[in-house]
Amino acid sequence: MIGKFSKSDMFKSMWTNPVATKAMLWAKLPLAAFAGLRVIKLDENGAEVRLPAGWKTQNPFRSTYFAAQAMAAEMSTGAPALLYIEQSGKSIASLVTGLTAKFTKKATTTAIFAFTGGADMRAAIEKASQQDEPVVFTAKSAGTQKDGAVIAEFEITWSFKRRKS
Repeated sequence: MIGKFSKSDMFKSMWTNPVATKAMLWAKLPLAAFAGLRVIKLDENGAEVRLPAGWKTQNPFRSTYFAAQAMAAEMSTGAPALLYIEQSGKSIASLVTGLTAKFTKKATTTAIFAFTGGADMRAAIEKASQQDEPVVFTAKSAGTQKDGAVIAEFEITWSFKRRKS
């Protein structure tokens, strides 16, 4: 603990503070920073990531490019994974090993991608911390527009593995 905040509290704050997030994204994920992705919620249940509409994320058909949607969906599952690994206090590697997507409506406005399977992801990370074999977890993230319309559903497959000392 540092003062009254734990290391994981500081990690969570970094992901949800707009200035800290922007600096971290430009340093580690410049494409996400350029697109304007923002983690707007990160907690024990999962995360929400805002994907702005506009020229930076637009395809030639005046809708949001599928790759920008995939980036937001992955971030909505990746931020919690990193938080839960940090909270575990163990050295665990994480890697995306698969992705499937279903696009249900043309994305034309700002969208929110939400992952709500935090408890199950945390259990997979805990299991990985106790064995030598990787643990595979499939996280589901859904993107919705302001009107509540679902624009896309993603399944991102993560592999979590304890690092050898």
